[in-house]
Amino acid sequence: MPIAPSTYYEHHNGEPSRRHVRDEELKAPISRIHASNYGVYGAREVWLALNREGIAVARCTVERLMADLGLTGATRGKARRTTIADPCADRPAIWCNASSVRRPPTGCGWLT
Repeated sequence: MPIAPSTYYEHHNGEPSRRHVRDEELKAPISRIHASNYGVYGAREVWLALNREGIAVARCTVERLMADLGLTGATRGKARRTTIADPCADRPAIWCNASSVRRPPTGCGWLT
């Protein structure tokens, strides 16, 4: 998509956006509240604490900034574990060439 050179340089050399400035202002109180509560507060609790302190902010903003800062709340129950495949392990032969697997025709009436 072509844009005017003046638009590019205004964005590249211009001042930061209002959202960026506001985000930088909010990161300190979010980190402070999260740390003062032993790192167990999630986005909802941090959002409620910010509103109690008189800092009006949307919950989705708190969620986004906490993700940027790498902050998470305590998780109830077991920790979630995902399977991570070993890149050095051999793959089953059936999955090696999945594009050559014969598929049923779509015009049979039962696959519409």
